[in-house]
Amino acid sequence: MTALVDAGLAPYDVEVVRADFPVLARTVSGHPLVYLDNASSSQKPRQVLDAEREFVEQHYSNVHRGVHTLSQEATDAYEAARTTVATFLGASDPHEVVFTKNATEAYNLVAYSFGNAAAGSRFSVGPGDEVCVTEMEHHSNLVPWQMLCERTGATLRWIPLTDDGRLDLTDLDTLVNERTKVLAFVHVSNILGTENPVDVLVARAREVGAFTLLDGAQSAPHQVVDVQRLGVDFFVLTGHKMLAPSGVGVLWGRKELLDAMPPFLGGGSMIEVVQMSGSTYAPAPERFEAGTPVISQAVALAAACDYLSALGLDRVAAHEQALTGRLLDGLHALDGVSVIGPATTESRGAAVSFAIEGVHPHDIGQSLDELGIAVRVGHHCAAPVCRRYGVPATTRASSYLYNTAGEVDALLEGIATVQRFWRR
Repeated sequence: MTALVDAGLAPYDVEVVRADFPVLARTVSGHPLVYLDNASSSQKPRQVLDAEREFVEQHYSNVHRGVHTLSQEATDAYEAARTTVATFLGASDPHEVVFTKNATEAYNLVAYSFGNAAAGSRFSVGPGDEVCVTEMEHHSNLVPWQMLCERTGATLRWIPLTDDGRLDLTDLDTLVNERTKVLAFVHVSNILGTENPVDVLVARAREVGAFTLLDGAQSAPHQVVDVQRLGVDFFVLTGHKMLAPSGVGVLWGRKELLDAMPPFLGGGSMIEVVQMSGSTYAPAPERFEAGTPVISQAVALAAACDYLSALGLDRVAAHEQALTGRLLDGLHALDGVSVIGPATTESRGAAVSFAIEGVHPHDIGQSLDELGIAVRVGHHCAAPVCRRYGVPATTRASSYLYNTAGEVDALLEGIATVQRFWRR
């Protein structure tokens, strides 16, 4: 509550919000469900479930080109969803929004498009070129760039981490240089919770003429995002982490870049003229949405954006910061527990990874589940981070807009119970 007051924001009633999420009323192993695995996937409110259900029950058809009523209604709903997402991101044009099946496809879209570019074009990547990422990237924003470099002969570089879980920018001017073609980096780390200095990184990329791609999978659900203000060339989000169903993601890109990039997948819907001797391609975003697109999922994503906007992402961020501070303070007070990542709420998100001395993360996760507490264990698709800090895996708790201070306390009590059990 203090964080909300300090930010000058009226807090929302978290119990009213929780009533929108049917799953939060259930029990696990005889205990009330405490869902703290939101960095992996969030739960869905009735408003989103109802929006997708109503569309599928009353309006579903394939989109574009159909002349019958259902096809026209489906097309209108699909394109309205694009406009809603564009507004949510602060985009200047709905045609800058490309629907994908998830964030991973969006990263691959850009990487493969650059790899498919004609030699000598502004997007082409080859020997002598470099791609720069960071050591804290999710595998989905690392492996596609590794594959691009393997295919083209380019060199992959990365910005290392400091001991406290932040980017070490000491050699930034060397790592991002005149040979750098792309700087791809995460906005908020899914394992460390670190929020990176977008302005510093984008400024350096602009100095050397590199394209920038920002992974917003852990920022778009939790804070106001304005792609124009961020200054990046590409921004990626995924629906299932922000109240929407799985199976839908978004690539936002500057319109003039998307219109000039070669397509990623070929087939129906992305073409202009098809002849046996060759084809021409539709303008963006259609050229990147080959085949039947994610129609009902896009409609549900738009409903999720509306829900978050109505609640107020500034208030969501302040609510989560208070919970994160409470959790960090509680973890620091426990003997034998270490936080992997920033120790305070300064420039960090709600994902908190920790280790308990002498207890494997998988045992921690199973023990907490017996108390009804859902957390995530493993390397969180960020294996290089675990390697950097000398741990095989971590336990990660991540709060969201519907979590409460009482649930944070339940987690801390659960950790103490786990410690007592394993010490015996």
